Amino acid sequence: MSLLRIGRGLGLAAFSSAILAPAAFAATDSGDTAWILTSTALVLLMTLPGLALFYGGLVQSKNVLSVLSQCVGIACLVSILWLVCGYSLAFGDGGAVNGFWGGFGKSFLAGVAADAESGTIPETVFFMFQMTFAIITPALIVGAYPERTSFGGVLLFSGLWVLFVYAPVCHWVWGGGWLGGVEIGGESIAVRDFAGGLVVHATAGASALLFAYLVGRREHFPHDMRPPHSPVLVMIGAALLWVGWYGFNAGSALGAGPDAGRAMLVTHISASTAALVWMAIEWIKFGRPGLVGGVTGIIAGLATITPAAGSVGPVGALIIGAASSIICFYAVTLVRGKAKLDDSLDVFAVHGVGGILGTLLIPFLANLGPLAPGLDGVSIGAQFQVQALGVVAVVAYSLVLTFVIYQVVNLVTKMRVKSDAEVEGLDPAEHGERGYHYG
Repeated sequence: MSLLRIGRGLGLAAFSSAILAPAAFAATDSGDTAWILTSTALVLLMTLPGLALFYGGLVQSKNVLSVLSQCVGIACLVSILWLVCGYSLAFGDGGAVNGFWGGFGKSFLAGVAADAESGTIPETVFFMFQMTFAIITPALIVGAYPERTSFGGVLLFSGLWVLFVYAPVCHWVWGGGWLGGVEIGGESIAVRDFAGGLVVHATAGASALLFAYLVGRREHFPHDMRPPHSPVLVMIGAALLWVGWYGFNAGSALGAGPDAGRAMLVTHISASTAALVWMAIEWIKFGRPGLVGGVTGIIAGLATITPAAGSVGPVGALIIGAASSIICFYAVTLVRGKAKLDDSLDVFAVHGVGGILGTLLIPFLANLGPLAPGLDGVSIGAQFQVQALGVVAVVAYSLVLTFVIYQVVNLVTKMRVKSDAEVEGLDPAEHGERGYHYG
């Protein structure tokens, strides 16, 4: 059975074993390499400036620079940590404990030759592509705690979180870990997460919800809540995220072929459907559709299709897009309205719920309509068991480790800023600068 056949629907997981057994794979393909180099740039674009502008437009004007600084700081810090040991923890050979982590064998890219390959691309390109995923995941959590957290606390938390939450989960799913082959009915079945429904969105979403609870609500929440200071920036950021998501999902095919083409197609269909459905909900509920709501729908559709981008066809993408807006919209209402949790920019309700939803829908949509690739002989029930197990394990692990990391960081440096700094705004209080003139 060819590598491409094995990899259908599994995405990065199917190719990561190339790092552990490089002699079994073909020589570097220039077309595949060019596409992953491009995808790497697109995924970095998602964080800088896409996510930074998206989040920056949603907060008050006196906190814009703090959000931008957090995104920039996380991007730079995670890049260094990925080289030091993050990549090794995620994609190294952990030996006797390889099911749970990759060890330190590839720290600082030790043992990686200049011409080393990962599938049909150089391992250095794979390293860079994976680095951009590691960058955006903790940056997503920024949306849970803006306007009230210290810059030093954010950096320390994000660094520890990448090493102790993101890298191990990445290894479980994509690096040859235990979720790459779960025994169900005497058959080894891999969890399907094409581009990060579990590795990126479930980890970030679950951690964001707990972080928001631990750090507490903003002083003006839920009363005297001000609308986003710049819907224009929100729209620009969302548009950059949408474009970058083609690298995120289609790039996760790790080649320039049919799987990449289908992943790009279903990504676009899901996002488009989700935007229209979210606007329709607001139109019915509030009498008019909002721009911020529409682009939030886009992000929900993108997050939800991410794990399924290699497992469904266009019909499945339509269903995922519609379901993502309906369920994520009411998740926002539940978290903010019912639970009164100040997950400020809806990280859990959009990314967490979306990533989990897309992961669980895969078994039911993989055989639906034209271009649907199917489950490669695995039954719907067995695949669903594996998907559900993956969700429970990843969410539980993320919550426990996030709690521990938060408490450790809070002992070193206070995570929450003082009340007067929150009132003044974090731009002048934390960074000594002002992005906007305000009274």
